[in-house]
Amino acid sequence: MTGILIVNEFVKSDKFSELFDMFDEAAKRYDIDLIKMTNGKAWGMLGENSYNGLRPLSEKDDRPDFILFWDKDIKLAFELEREGYRLFNRAQAIADCDDKSLTYLRLHHAGIRQPETFISPKKFHADGIISDDFLEAAVKTCGFPCIIKECLGSFGAQVYLAPDEESLKARIREIGDRAYIIQRYIRSSKGRDVRIQVAGNEVVAAMYRYNDNDFRANITNGGSMKPFEPTPEMAAMAVSACKALDLDFAGVDILFGEDDTPILCEVNSNAHFKNLYDCTGINTADAIMRHIMNTPVEK
Repeated sequence: MTGILIVNEFVKSDKFSELFDMFDEAAKRYDIDLIKMTNGKAWGMLGENSYNGLRPLSEKDDRPDFILFWDKDIKLAFELEREGYRLFNRAQAIADCDDKSLTYLRLHHAGIRQPETFISPKKFHADGIISDDFLEAAVKTCGFPCIIKECLGSFGAQVYLAPDEESLKARIREIGDRAYIIQRYIRSSKGRDVRIQVAGNEVVAAMYRYNDNDFRANITNGGSMKPFEPTPEMAAMAVSACKALDLDFAGVDILFGEDDTPILCEVNSNAHFKNLYDCTGINTADAIMRHIMNTPVEK
């Protein structure tokens, strides 16, 4: 079995290199020939007049059995699917998770519990103008403090806490013409959440993340972690979210509502799982490879 691991050519850090090594080692354990290819090389091959498929080593190679798409180059993902490749995750699933407003809408219509959320109206210019109607409705429902999230962002970055209307307006002006959402702040989950890794609609592992010095629990922002056994309701919510978004695998973040009622925070299609491995000893790369092997794919 042969697969291609698509990675971003311009993101170079130990954090990503470790992850790719984990995929490579897991693939070898399952007798999968996994070949890494950058999105730049893939676009170059797609743009050639003589294009006849992604041939990772030579023109004589057979088409790969699958593509493990570990990038956010959505246009490339859609183009590869049009060429008949099976992507893990699928292009639309990655797109829906990459944009927090799309994630919210998909899960809202699937009936999954989330914080009250308002999606910013589209702007074409960073002119500092704020829609009074939108802001009034958002504040009336969400109150203060509230959460502002830019629709595109990772590792807890581009997520802000606004204690009052003045700070909310200042943050919106700073965001400019970028899309964002406003959400109710879940006070009962301040600085803590649960990351649940799902693959093939099954819970792989989970960890409790906490931070006494920040409203965000992300490890990248200085949070700590410990193994966690999710409640049946949490596990069901994580799997339901992945099904609603048509995900093969994902990291699902769940907040603690009143009486620890689970509230879905975010879904990450390309969730980094090295911290989860360090915390639990469970290797998500193995679970992903098993899921790929057990998924029928037409070449």
